[in-house]
Amino acid sequence: MNRATKHEDLWPLIHAARAELADDLRGLSEEEWRSPTLCGQWDVEHVVAHLTAAASVGRWAWIRSMVAARFDPAVHNARRLGEHLGQMPAQTLANFERVITSTVAPTGDLPAYLGEVLVHSQDIRRPLGLERSASVQDWTTVAEFYAAKDFAVNSRSLATGLRFTATDGRFAANSEGERGVSEGSGSAGASTPEVTGPTEAIVMVLAGRTAYLDALSGTGVAELRRRLESANAAQ
Repeated sequence: MNRATKHEDLWPLIHAARAELADDLRGLSEEEWRSPTLCGQWDVEHVVAHLTAAASVGRWAWIRSMVAARFDPAVHNARRLGEHLGQMPAQTLANFERVITSTVAPTGDLPAYLGEVLVHSQDIRRPLGLERSASVQDWTTVAEFYAAKDFAVNSRSLATGLRFTATDGRFAANSEGERGVSEGSGSAGASTPEVTGPTEAIVMVLAGRTAYLDALSGTGVAELRRRLESANAAQ
């Protein structure tokens, strides 16, 4: 395992990703704070408040919140988000800045929480035309987790039956979600529909962001698009 993917190394990556997003947010206008994002109906301020909430809720608080929400993640998220929205964007940003170095999380699945920050950061940046992104290494850490496990997003289920290969890094996963398959090898076979592209785009699509589908190529992209459209229609 690459050193940067070791569990104990992930908090610094999460902190750095939050700090970089905060740096971008400081330059936004009031209008940009109200801009739509790639995250459903949430505007920029809502996504930032959500990230603050995610960095503020530990295991037992998360369990209590989910029980109170009758195990409906949407209700849970809406309630926690409301707690961290400021009266104005500057206050919402200040709330987020206070949790940049937080090590609070509901579970020990730190790759998922790194993924949450990276994905939501691009949810904000892409519509605003902000070009900053994480390193390929950071995206690879998240891609390996997403290929192996359904957690906050149904990424592994979405990838079932497809073979993924990054064009800019070492990530590859076969149809069973096995990670780190060397390029051009493995047991998936030539008949398995393949999806290739930048690691960031693979992660964003596995997180449900159809806007990144055009960055991918291969015989599996059409099926991936169909699955995403079907999932979005069911919501």
